[in-house]
Amino acid sequence: MSADAPAAAWPVDWNRSWLAPWREPGERVAQAIAAGGLCHEALNREPAAPRRFVPQGALPAGAAYEQFIFDTGTVPTRDNLHDFFNGLCWMRFPLTKKKLNQLQAAEIAAAGVAPLRGPVRDALTVFDENAAFLSAPSPLWDALAGRDWQRLFVDLRPLWQQAQLVLFGHALLEKLVYPRKPITAHIYRAQPAMNSIADLDAWVATDLSADKLAAKPFLPLPVLGVPGWWPENENFSFYDDSFVFRPRR
Repeated sequence: MSADAPAAAWPVDWNRSWLAPWREPGERVAQAIAAGGLCHEALNREPAAPRRFVPQGALPAGAAYEQFIFDTGTVPTRDNLHDFFNGLCWMRFPLTKKKLNQLQAAEIAAAGVAPLRGPVRDALTVFDENAAFLSAPSPLWDALAGRDWQRLFVDLRPLWQQAQLVLFGHALLEKLVYPRKPITAHIYRAQPAMNSIADLDAWVATDLSADKLAAKPFLPLPVLGVPGWWPENENFSFYDDSFVFRPRR
C-alpha cells in the first residue's frame, strides 16, 4: 500500500513494539486525519507541537526545505504517512529536530544548495530519516560493531534486557508500518541511564555536531532482529539470512 494512501487506509498498528511509544499523540492525530482533516491542521491542534505545520504549498518553488524551516519556524507538510511521522518526531524530539535544522542551515550558509549535498548534509539527512538511538552494555556494542549477529542476538540475548532502543527517523517509522525483515536502522550510540525521552532528546541535541556527523557515527541494525520485537526471531534460524544479517566487510 502506498504511503500516499488516504489516512483512513494507513494500517498503523500502535500495539507494535516500535510504534507503541508513538501512540500518544500519534493515534489521536491519525484519527483526526482519517476523519477528513489535513495533516498539518491535525498536528497543529496538539499542545506539544513545537513548530507550526503548514501545507506543502507554502514552500516556495526552488526553496530549500531545511532553509525554509530555519527562516520561518514552520514545517511544510504533505498529507502522507512520511510527513505524519515527521510531525510526530518534532513533538517527541523537539530539541534534536531543531539542532538538525540548525546544522543543515549552517551547511547551506557555508556551501549553498548544490546537487551534491556533501558529507555533513548527507549524514544529517540519514540521521533525520533513519536514525535510532541505542543504549546498551559494552558486549552488545562490540558485537554490533563487529556485525557478529549470532553473538549479538543469540549468545548475548539476555543482555538485551539491559538495552534500550529508541527509534527516531521518520522514514524508518514509515517503513515499519509495513514490517519487513530487511528494514535497517542507522544506530547512534546513546549515553546510558537516560531516564526519559526528554533527557535523551536534550542529550542528543547537545552531542550532535557537524564534525561528528561527517565521520558517519552510525552502525547498521536490522531492527526486527531485536529480541521481543518480532515473533519470528524467536526461531534463531531467523538470523541465518546473510542478505539481511551481513558480515562485516
